[in-house]
Amino acid sequence: MNGHNQSVLADLIHGDLVEFKRWWGLYSHWAVYKGRDAVIHLAADENDSVNAHMNSGCFFTICGNRFNKAFVRVDDFWDVAMDSKAYKNNSLDGYRIPSIPEEILKRAMDKIGKKSYNILWSNWEDFANFCRYGEEKSDQTENSVTVVGVAALCMVLYGILKR
Repeated sequence: MNGHNQSVLADLIHGDLVEFKRWWGLYSHWAVYKGRDAVIHLAADENDSVNAHMNSGCFFTICGNRFNKAFVRVDDFWDVAMDSKAYKNNSLDGYRIPSIPEEILKRAMDKIGKKSYNILWSNWEDFANFCRYGEEKSDQTENSVTVVGVAALCMVLYGILKR
């Protein structure tokens, strides 16, 4: 895996988005490449999103209020990657116009130290996409919400049809 990640790192330029596949690909952590092997990312307190030791308190809000369990910081690429496979992922470039690298890094650096986290509305993928495109978007959240919605609909239909 180190060879794979070394190859990805060698291909990154300032402002690229880096996706770190976690827990056998069940979810991904996201960061913005700063340069010199450094990434800017939304990291949970107690390193939850860095080392994948997830703390359930970081996942939810109460009545829409966000837990202040995460903040934006700069870390070494390798400290964030750990045993995860990293990928350069600017896949939204085909649908959105990316900002110039200087603007991407300015957006990211302006958020350093800011605390905020909500797995559905303000997560690490939202942060990375905001930096690159100026708009928050999380495909993994949208896909998860869709799956949960379809499952709930199926349960309702099953209950109706079972009567």
